[in-house]
Amino acid sequence: MRTLLGIDVGTSSVKAVLFNPDVGKIEAAAAQEYPLHKPAPGYAEHQPDDWWQAAAAAVKAALASTPEAEVKAIGLCGQMHGTAFLDRAGDSIRPAIIWADQRSGEECSELLDLIGAGRFSSITGTLPAAGFAAPTLLWLRKHEPATLDHTHMLLLPKDYVRYQLTDELGTDASDAAATALFDISIKAWSPEIVQTVGISRSILPPIHDSSAVVGRLTKAAAATLGLSAGVPVVTGCADQPAQALTNGLIKPGRASVTVGSGGQVFVPVAPDHVAGLSFRLPTDPRVHVFNHALPSLWYVLGATLTAGLSLRWLRGLLGKTAEGSEAYAQFSREAAETAPGADGLLFLPYLTGERTPHMDSRARGSFVGLSYHHERGHLARAVMEGVAFSLHEALNISIAIGGSVETVVAAGGAMDSPVWRQIMADVLGIPLNRTGFSETTGIGAALLAGVGCGIYSTYGEACALTSRTVQVTEPNPAHRARYDALFARYQGLYPKLRDDFHALSDSVG
Repeated sequence: MRTLLGIDVGTSSVKAVLFNPDVGKIEAAAAQEYPLHKPAPGYAEHQPDDWWQAAAAAVKAALASTPEAEVKAIGLCGQMHGTAFLDRAGDSIRPAIIWADQRSGEECSELLDLIGAGRFSSITGTLPAAGFAAPTLLWLRKHEPATLDHTHMLLLPKDYVRYQLTDELGTDASDAAATALFDISIKAWSPEIVQTVGISRSILPPIHDSSAVVGRLTKAAAATLGLSAGVPVVTGCADQPAQALTNGLIKPGRASVTVGSGGQVFVPVAPDHVAGLSFRLPTDPRVHVFNHALPSLWYVLGATLTAGLSLRWLRGLLGKTAEGSEAYAQFSREAAETAPGADGLLFLPYLTGERTPHMDSRARGSFVGLSYHHERGHLARAVMEGVAFSLHEALNISIAIGGSVETVVAAGGAMDSPVWRQIMADVLGIPLNRTGFSETTGIGAALLAGVGCGIYSTYGEACALTSRTVQVTEPNPAHRARYDALFARYQGLYPKLRDDFHALSDSVG
């Protein structure tokens, strides 16, 4: 049985998916977790070797459950923005600094002072945000210059794992765009940004198409995974373009709202769908405009840093960490029994700062309106509603750039919750489609492998079986007025609390 192997290097685990391209079915999937290191307040790091060890364990587990699988090609995707540092021997110099890291907030402001917000976003499609490679590198230049002096190559998470598979260094445009070092219009590293950050262009990896076969499985890696040497390995892409491919977001008019650890709004943009497009793509400092995995497509990305992580935080806060999925099921039951608006309770999901629309690493999370009568179900519903409000802001901005959308796909593990999915539909006022696959990022990586090795002749053919709608959640019109009023009040809270957030943030430590 021929299969395609997709490897997804996430924030908390690596997932391996064995996908059958002939029937559009997941034959096996496995995951292996690893720790997130927080050596200081606001820091977030991974050990790169943990990515590789977890990938090997996940792949072996998936293969063990499907001994008849014959892997024809391997694709990868992964968390965006994070940076690993390799020396000339290919060894990691220090822990990777990932997207959730907030240490480089001052460097974001410094980059804008040096280049200008308009100029920076016109080149990179984004303003610098803490956790992106560009401000992280500027922080390292100040505080750990020896790290950069000994760095031979920077790699993003999925590219590090592919290096272990093939001994080949490189990345793709979708992941490169997320570093804030990349010129999204011409698909090349920006000399101006690179020079301003103060690094050598030589440490940035070469750019390949996402579906290009850039190497083959080495004998050593094959032995580790339990596969045959020589299996073709494609470049892969960032996790958001991967889920977009699975969900059929390969042209304008179809968008997605994802609630995983973070939350994302994804709206495809093609040049002929952008009014007045000349050489530069239109941008907005509140969102990101990045390169898609498809060569001639871009997308608008609105990002909420702590979406599902907010509910995970609440789970830990209430001492329910040992209960796992049952705790989330209980949250959903109790939230469903609570009226929209959580009896006067609002939640701002800025637990690690925020991106869209504030781009503020010093924003802080808040329950506003907390009262003695509020119980666990109110807290859970307020968290779900707060994340939905945040993504509503992001979708409105994204549509203004990318154009109207006819279909919105609900993606990510949190959208498996019927109550959270209904809240999202009610807040957005748009029907939400589910496509029937939960491992959308891993499948997307596998689909890229299928395109690269010739199993699929086009991207449309690749996602034809995975992007079919199997469930629609319609917004409840009875909740529209209530949520419109709450959304307006939600939007008014950050401007009022911004100075307090910053003062409290600055007082830590």
